Amino acid sequence: MPNTKSAERRVRNSARKHMQNQGVKSRLHTLQRNYTELLGAGKKDDAAKALRVLTSALDKAAKRRIIHRSRANRTKSRLSLRLHAAKPAAA
Repeated sequence: MPNTKSAERRVRNSARKHMQNQGVKSRLHTLQRNYTELLGAGKKDDAAKALRVLTSALDKAAKRRIIHRSRANRTKSRLSLRLHAAKPAAA
């Protein structure tokens, strides 16, 4: 329970920022799930496009310190490795 007026304001601000950050994290999870589904379906070209979108979103989240910079880099590296290890779709 905040004791001062400034502490009350900080509680309101941190609650608002928490909600905004949760929205960004939710979007990251959705983008990653879409990418994984495309890889699983063997759509390597579409997965590459999804990876570019996901990479950009991870970088933006790291820039705004929603996630740690190292976590963003580690995630991008792992996802990229999965893309290059995937077999191309049989045409």
